[in-house]
Amino acid sequence: MLQHLSKFIVASALVLAVSPASAADSLRIGVVPGAYADSINAAAKDAKAQGINVEVIEFTDWTTPNVAVDNGDIDINYFQHQPFLNNAIEKNGYKLASAGTGILANVGVYSLKHQAVEQVPQGGKVGIANDPVNQGRGLLLLQKVGLIKLKPEVGYLGSLDDIVENPKKLSFVEVEGPQLVRITGDVDIAQGYPHFIVAAKAFDPSSGLAYSGIEDAQFAIQFVVKADRAQDPVIQKFISIYQNSQSVRDVSRAAFNNDDRLYTLAWLNAQGGTK
Repeated sequence: MLQHLSKFIVASALVLAVSPASAADSLRIGVVPGAYADSINAAAKDAKAQGINVEVIEFTDWTTPNVAVDNGDIDINYFQHQPFLNNAIEKNGYKLASAGTGILANVGVYSLKHQAVEQVPQGGKVGIANDPVNQGRGLLLLQKVGLIKLKPEVGYLGSLDDIVENPKKLSFVEVEGPQLVRITGDVDIAQGYPHFIVAAKAFDPSSGLAYSGIEDAQFAIQFVVKADRAQDPVIQKFISIYQNSQSVRDVSRAAFNNDDRLYTLAWLNAQGGTK
């Protein structure tokens, strides 16, 4: 992945010599595979018809896309919610900001060994995200279903160190979010992201034993750009195309297994609309 990105950066440097990243007729957008990539690719086709050429670049991790935007190697990334971005800015000093809101994806807990949360055994293994914010979100869901108890008021910033009650003496396997789908069969229960499950075709994304709920808008995926480009007219035009595209809505619904429990179009809720 990094070797591929290095080649891309070298190529980008050559292009930038004659065509700046902010060229009015082109955008480079970083995504992760699955629902977000599918929706951006759909919007890119609509954008081309409106005079914007979009190059979509897929990343397989949750670190490099922010590095690439911060360095100016891509214009936008579309993979993270605001709490994740806030943590990345605080930790790394990025000068990044959201330019607009996209899909709000739900989080579930899944098992390929058990039919109910209550069947998770003593000493069972739990797969969970390894980054601070998404781990906290997963732990809140595990608390919601009664498997653990966290320190009061830690919220989505909770970590494994904040578990104060673990009656089944569960052990935790920490991996990067996109990889959770790969280890679900190796643990008793795992935090899961339905859009990654759909993309991997690993198991039924609607088979979650419980879901977190899609009522919290702060977890909507953001169009992240350099802070001084948040109001860039080309970027704002693309976001408007995305939010108004029927193709985006169609591919997003398919990417979430045609299941309204798994996602919502967060910008419509912000505008008082309905899906």
